[in-house]
Amino acid sequence: MANKSYTKKYIEDALQQLLPPLNRSGTQLSKELGVSKNTIYSWRKVAREKGELIPNSNSDRIKKWRKEDKLRIVIETFSMNEAELAKYCRIHGLYTTDIENWRKLLETTFDNTSKPTNILELELKEEKSKVKDLKKDLDKKNKALAETAAILVLKKK
Repeated sequence: MANKSYTKKYIEDALQQLLPPLNRSGTQLSKELGVSKNTIYSWRKVAREKGELIPNSNSDRIKKWRKEDKLRIVIETFSMNEAELAKYCRIHGLYTTDIENWRKLLETTFDNTSKPTNILELELKEEKSKVKDLKKDLDKKNKALAETAAILVLKKK
């Protein structure tokens, strides 16, 4: 099979079909255009690396956005007024509540009331130590149980 060469315009038009309002999946687009899915996904990857916001094919409008995209959307829309935000949402197939929820999630992630990293690391280390001790204890008990079972089998004979 010969390696086809596609124009920049053709690729851009194809990628537009992955965006709202069409929201075609890579599989649908592949069948419609006669282009392999891998090629479609490769185009999408390159476009994302160039900074394009292109959702995944997931039917759930929230889950189809990658975490990197959600962060970028929150940053891009942070200083927008209501009208600008509404227009942005229409273009990207979002609801203003989606962006507000992502913003709140980010704020709680960076909330100052959470524990400092060094304390969390110390707690994690302690928990790992407890798990290690419990595993050792479990191994000892399993060995003792195996010995007891062997002794019982021998007594029966």
